[in-house]
Amino acid sequence: MLRYLIEKEFRQLKRNSFLPRLIVLFPCMMMLVMPWAATLEIEDLRIAVIDNDHSPSSQRLVHRIEASPYFQLTALPSTFQEGMHTIEQDRADILLEIPQDFEKEQINGRPASALIAVNAVNGTKGGLGNSYLQQILNPQPSAASVRYLFNPHLNYRVYMAPALLTMVLVMLCGFLPALNVVSEKEKGTIEQINVTPVSRFTFTLAKLLPYWMIGFLVLNLCMLLAWAAYGLLPQGSLLTIYLSAFIFILVMSGLGLIISNYSSTMQQAMFVMWFCMLLFILMSGLFTPIRSMPAWARCLTYLNPLRYFMEIIRMIYLKGSTLSDILSQLGTLSGFAALLYAGAIFSYKKRNN
Repeated sequence: MLRYLIEKEFRQLKRNSFLPRLIVLFPCMMMLVMPWAATLEIEDLRIAVIDNDHSPSSQRLVHRIEASPYFQLTALPSTFQEGMHTIEQDRADILLEIPQDFEKEQINGRPASALIAVNAVNGTKGGLGNSYLQQILNPQPSAASVRYLFNPHLNYRVYMAPALLTMVLVMLCGFLPALNVVSEKEKGTIEQINVTPVSRFTFTLAKLLPYWMIGFLVLNLCMLLAWAAYGLLPQGSLLTIYLSAFIFILVMSGLGLIISNYSSTMQQAMFVMWFCMLLFILMSGLFTPIRSMPAWARCLTYLNPLRYFMEIIRMIYLKGSTLSDILSQLGTLSGFAALLYAGAIFSYKKRNN
């Protein structure tokens, strides 16, 4: 009986002309476009420089700013008011005013001051821009040797690609099972299942297994794209990734089935699923570290299964962690999987006509 139900699921999927394309196109778009867009690396910051010194030292400073990949010199105003006007007209993001006697102070061994005005409407952009400019203004010689572990070139795409792989699994393996069951409710075809002797366990398993297979197909596609586009290969074992993904797909599919069992329309299921996914993504550490969140928000992240899989996939991909290193996260995910799978079984109510 289970074999025929799974065959029915794949035939339904095949008859839908849109979903098979979505299953292929969505991972491609996420892995090839999002790492370039979802980045905290800021480049081409527009800067206006007021040079009140007109000395060789101030000119060298301006040339260093122009040579930086982070800045684009857009204006050389003569007064502070003119410089502020360029920021107000959105022709500059940062204003640097070099004072008189800038070179003289440096020759005398005293720190030369300069004024920086930053457009902080976008706080992240303003803060990073100020930090970049401070590094150019105040080069401090140091005997320390710095090594960046696990991401030696500080490439933000290396950090984001494994996390986006997680997002693909969340969206496909969470939404598709939920929408599948609700669409059968709207069409009335689920009533034909309800009058058969198929148990709730078998029905739920038949809904989950196809999306396990789809999840593993998408997982391999995403890893192939990460290697082809960014040269990123997992430092740890592929078997550990597959084991973790196997449990995580069960978590998200179980959640999708629970939502579909309590939803009567496609719109209702989509709204509830999107609400859950939005909370999971924002509180998973995808874009901002969990340690940067307030204490109450950090406590809530312990109820977020996406948090644990995000940690697992980054640990395996970037640090080469082994199964023993991720046992705590894997154990928590297994608890979520058992709870949600049981919830999916018991929330499905057969109605005999």
